[in-house]
Amino acid sequence: MLLVTFSVDGSASKPGALVEGGVRDLSAHVPDLRSLVEGGAAALAALRDADGAVLPRDAVRLHAPLRPGKIVGVGLNYVEHVDESHRTLDTAKELPTRPVLFGKPATAVVGPEEPILHDGNLTAQLDWECELAVVIGRTTRRVSREDALQYVFGYSIVNDISARDQRRSGQWFFSKGQDSYAPFGPAIRTADEVPDPQALDLGLRVNGEVKQKGNTAHMLFPVAELIADISSGMTLEPGDVIATGSPQGVGAAQNPPQFLRPGDVVEARIEGIGTLRNPVVDVRGDA
Repeated sequence: MLLVTFSVDGSASKPGALVEGGVRDLSAHVPDLRSLVEGGAAALAALRDADGAVLPRDAVRLHAPLRPGKIVGVGLNYVEHVDESHRTLDTAKELPTRPVLFGKPATAVVGPEEPILHDGNLTAQLDWECELAVVIGRTTRRVSREDALQYVFGYSIVNDISARDQRRSGQWFFSKGQDSYAPFGPAIRTADEVPDPQALDLGLRVNGEVKQKGNTAHMLFPVAELIADISSGMTLEPGDVIATGSPQGVGAAQNPPQFLRPGDVVEARIEGIGTLRNPVVDVRGDA
């Protein structure tokens, strides 16, 4: 299933599923997608044949599928991105031997079509990163790599927005954790419909121009290994999200460097999940 959170004409948000012809309203069966994730396999199975009105796609507004308890980001997880980061962002040239992890707060989350906030008082180097998002479905602690994928509810997209000039003594939290720096969505594809998360095309466009193009097969640390590593010392809970890293083609690595400006439109796409589209706006102009 391709699950979404949606609203109609500013009404309260509801859970739904993308189907041929539009969005099926699932609110009669489950209050929200977070509850569905927490309900586990039994709750999901009960929705397989659930009825509900189908609303035309152009009649609904999609939101972030859910509010994660925590977002665990993964840096430098594609070989080519390690190389371009070394050349342009002063990171180590050697391939990491263990996943490079950082956090993004839930307050950074915005949904499809919601603005990425550009504050010129804080950054002149606002950058993009299209990433496969892993939505955890079961409480996960010290799980083996072999069993790790059993704990995944589904997959979505995170655009790991970064203010490159706000890295502080090598720390990334403020650079990557500001409000609107985690566009998330537009949907969650349930794990049963993703037989191999390491075989998905992904890419990103800015104003229609291709900036990133890659495949999850090129991750240094695949999804199962990431879950095993993170859960070795940190409990992952239903609804948590792992943003699994970016392929090459970030703005800082363009020649010359290119960064997001107010008026830009960013579209992150992953095969089988959809396209996450967000405009960039001047936050000072909204004050």
